Amino acid sequence: MGRLVPAVTRALDILELFLEGDGTLSAPEITRKLQLPRTTVHELITTLAVRTYLVTVPGRPGRYRLGVRAYQLGSRYAEQLDIAAEGNEVAREVAETCDETVHVAILEDLDVIYIAKVDSIHAVRMVSAAGRRLPAHCTSVGKMLLASLPAEELDARIEEEGELVAMTRNSITDPGELRTALADIRARGIAFEHRESNPDVSCVAAPVRDRTGRVVAALSISVPMIRWSEEGEAELAELAARGAADLSARLGHRGGAR
Repeated sequence: MGRLVPAVTRALDILELFLEGDGTLSAPEITRKLQLPRTTVHELITTLAVRTYLVTVPGRPGRYRLGVRAYQLGSRYAEQLDIAAEGNEVAREVAETCDETVHVAILEDLDVIYIAKVDSIHAVRMVSAAGRRLPAHCTSVGKMLLASLPAEELDARIEEEGELVAMTRNSITDPGELRTALADIRARGIAFEHRESNPDVSCVAAPVRDRTGRVVAALSISVPMIRWSEEGEAELAELAARGAADLSARLGHRGGAR
């Protein structure tokens, strides 16, 4: 690694302060937080403001917020993100921790599409593949994604009457029962599926959010029933949540839901 440039490091330290709190700061606050000389802070702020990385807050003299150039850089970064590639990396890390199959999926109409998958190292494991499509209501990832939809959008996708397709005898086929299950998932922030898409497999899933806080995918851990236990449920749920949070962070999410 080459030598770090102190002035650049300090400028970046200033910009990163704006990721906290309400996103506005004054020069004295920056000086206090970074323990830098006052003149140095003023020079750096002036430079960042001239380059529109910082702008003054309208009606609040002496306070700054991130400017358009910071937004443009963030937008370009977001454009270059590949959720499937990032999902594969996170899925691999989660799979290495639990030695089980990990999926990342997105919602399309009433189906989920698996965009990333890392297999378990065990001989007995879930058989699936990236690109596979399944009815959303039969999977933990699908139920997590359906539960995250705005009410009006969910109403448009799930009819009040008629049966939903079943993949196993445990699949939810009644729309009313599904809505009740989705309300519970929405409250818990985690989704389980017990032999609903495969009679020999149970799964747990957590939501993946983008930089706006919108749920754009879900990450799941799938375990054959011979290795599934009630005692291990909580640990798997926590691991799925951590993996989903990691993937969300890679997509620019910094907390809070939309």
